[in-house]
Amino acid sequence: MSIVEEIALRQGIRLGILIFGFIAGLAYAVFFCHRSASPLKTIVKLIPMSAFAVAVAISFGSGAVVLALVLSAFGDFALSRNGERAFLAGLVSFALAHIVYALFFWQRSDGALADPVILISLAVFALSTEFWLRPYTGRLKWPVRVYVVLISLMGATALGVSSNALVVTGALMFMASDTLLAMQLFRMAADAPQQRLVSIALWCLYFVGQFLIVSGVGWYTPLF
Repeated sequence: MSIVEEIALRQGIRLGILIFGFIAGLAYAVFFCHRSASPLKTIVKLIPMSAFAVAVAISFGSGAVVLALVLSAFGDFALSRNGERAFLAGLVSFALAHIVYALFFWQRSDGALADPVILISLAVFALSTEFWLRPYTGRLKWPVRVYVVLISLMGATALGVSSNALVVTGALMFMASDTLLAMQLFRMAADAPQQRLVSIALWCLYFVGQFLIVSGVGWYTPLF
């Protein structure tokens, strides 16, 4: 097999895996994200980020992005289960994913990180959680505080890659999904009528956001 044929094969496999991940992500949004925990829900939720990670790896893409996606997949697994221990495991997994993304984005920063408007806006967002989120988190206030700092850092470093609109948009969508999740877990009643809509919205923001990050920096050759 020639190099050209191998590249074509890998790109074809990558496309097939991405389509499989998208189908699973759509299925999760429509049929599972608003339902109670179950083995099938966990399996379907694991597929999208795992598929994205394999697609990046098979394309000889960024190892950091692969690691962030694997950590995200483990976080998805944990958050698909019930209980405080599962929630904390998911929180730690996603916190580590944000650290990996932040370090990766920092290396690719084009200088926009120094923009004071960007930094002040993210600082205001992080500090605002002390008023609308922290009083409702109980024993989890410190883990949640640390998580807020890390996701804000990830957003700041992604905004530093201002020349890559896919990365910036994806990171902001990722932050928005986490914000909705925090509101759902700590500010909404379990039987609130908005629960289903919020579950669908936060999953779509997270899923599409991760895909945009992958499309922007996951591999060295463009997807589109």
